[in-house]
Amino acid sequence: MAVHNYDVVVIGTGPAGESSAINAAKHGKRVAVIEKQPAVGGNCTHWGTIPSKALRHQVKQIMQFNTNRMFRDIGEPRWFSFPRVLERSRATIEQQVEMRTTFYARNRIDVFFGVARFKDEHTLVVRDNHEGAEELVAQRIVVATGSRPYRPGDVNFRHPRIYCSDTILGVSHTPRTLIIYGAGVIGSEYASIFSGLGVKVDLIDTRDRLLSFLDDEISDALSYHLRQHGVLVRHNEEYERIEGDEAGVVVHLKSGKKLRADAFLWANGRTGNTDELGLENVGLKANGRGQLPVDEHYRTMIPHIYAVGDVIGWPSLASAAYDQGRSASDDFLDEPFRFVEDIPTGIYTIPEISSVGQSERELTEAKVPYEVAQAFFKDTARAQITGDTVGMLKILFHRDSLEILGIHCFGDQASEIVHIGQAIMRQPGEANSLKYFITTTFNYPTMAEAYRVAAQNGLNRLF
Repeated sequence: MAVHNYDVVVIGTGPAGESSAINAAKHGKRVAVIEKQPAVGGNCTHWGTIPSKALRHQVKQIMQFNTNRMFRDIGEPRWFSFPRVLERSRATIEQQVEMRTTFYARNRIDVFFGVARFKDEHTLVVRDNHEGAEELVAQRIVVATGSRPYRPGDVNFRHPRIYCSDTILGVSHTPRTLIIYGAGVIGSEYASIFSGLGVKVDLIDTRDRLLSFLDDEISDALSYHLRQHGVLVRHNEEYERIEGDEAGVVVHLKSGKKLRADAFLWANGRTGNTDELGLENVGLKANGRGQLPVDEHYRTMIPHIYAVGDVIGWPSLASAAYDQGRSASDDFLDEPFRFVEDIPTGIYTIPEISSVGQSERELTEAKVPYEVAQAFFKDTARAQITGDTVGMLKILFHRDSLEILGIHCFGDQASEIVHIGQAIMRQPGEANSLKYFITTTFNYPTMAEAYRVAAQNGLNRLF
């Protein structure tokens, strides 16, 4: 068995693994990465963030074509099959893989394809698909193996019409009706995508409101717009059993309801990819969700073994994973370290949602004297031009100091718009002020101009 020695070995090539490996290589370390799949990029590129967002973009274009009066001159509304739309999204995945493969080559990082397993605290055995094996010895090891959909044992995922959020990307038909179980971020995003293609969707929520971590007003807006597109949201429901037959799927709920659809998508929870790592060989143990506990520097109980990204749990966002990976390698490189927090949320429903900072509920509970500044997109010239008039920008600010406490955005380009407010929130002292948006000239017409409109609205509320 060939033995290779490295300063750093990273397991996984998703955002967390990639940033950790490249950061270490940039600082002169000899680095290797191990990837279980036959191409780099991790679940983010192949099964999660990239394909679902590319798919969403295609669907959004179809929706615009079918609802825009100008296109009626070209022809009647068109129906697009799910596999056909999916095919267009795959081009993005190929571009991402090509680009990321180049990153590793340019930085002289060795890439091993296969399943990694700990032999001891400094040694990993990599087995490829052809029963070949190699040993990698490293001073530092970073576990960035990501997560996969949680798949309960009493649901038959081998049935051709029962999917999880990974296998849904291989659908070869377009269902007329779909039941989605789980109304978190993934479930809500797929409810938007399928309803945008004209599929009748039942979205089963095990809780009493959609995405309860969001600002209440934004959560309510999402519920409204999903219903507008034909999604039936069922709150406070749990499944008793799920049966697949030749005609589709029947879901029996504990409340006594029975639902039937052409297909079923399980979108309720994720599990850390730790079961094949041989953690028992080094004395590490994952929690009940397959996640590795870490300290405030992303170190496991073994100080030279780090863990980052989805495999450590919250917040399970590609953006956070990328920063965590870089920060973990900063720690063992003795560079300035940053624990990743104050993370903006980006939820790619149709319309999308993004927020950073505190919500009204949190500020009220903390008895912070805040005020609300808001702008509705329907009143902005840019939104009227594009036709994307749904949504709003809401800024929460301190009544006395005018410090910005939270930004909440719902509508087209929300995940881009939020970063303007985020930049001002991060400024020290008095530079973090609502007045910035009054004293700064914005391009016109733009979506960013909503900050000026909202700030004026907020200042008008003060007395």
